[in-house]
Amino acid sequence: MFRKPFGFATRTGVVTALFAALLSASAFAQAPATGLGQSWPNATDVSVSPHYHVYVFVREGIRYIQVNNLNGTVLGAVALADNVVLVLPVGADAQYVTTRTSFAQSAAAEAVYSDSSTLVTASPTSTGAVQINVATKPVITPAICTNPANCSGAVSGPGG
Repeated sequence: MFRKPFGFATRTGVVTALFAALLSASAFAQAPATGLGQSWPNATDVSVSPHYHVYVFVREGIRYIQVNNLNGTVLGAVALADNVVLVLPVGADAQYVTTRTSFAQSAAAEAVYSDSSTLVTASPTSTGAVQINVATKPVITPAICTNPANCSGAVSGPGG
């Protein structure tokens, strides 16, 4: 008969439980996939400003960022994928949403959302609308090496 040592069974059970907990925690940490365009979506407010609400949605690898005012009015939204920002025709101030590839922030603009690759700022205009700026950090794509002798990690020939 084949018997498993008690220690093996205990370790396997502990590893399985930890792995299951990790998977369930990552499922809860994901942004919701629905609610875009709603005044009070069932999503976490991730705003870094006390003057705005910001919600992030993710669906099929595309991030959607929506900015609402304190009354819940949707001001504007963007879609981000592979460092490309698309302004969505959503919100009362959708025509005032702009994009750029510079993290420079004007003095009048207030940061409302920030992560490792995106900065969203908002600033009231003289007309009462809110100017929303979405800046992304440029992605530096490494050059493709066409000559193996010049590429890092190139394999040397015999004796070299």
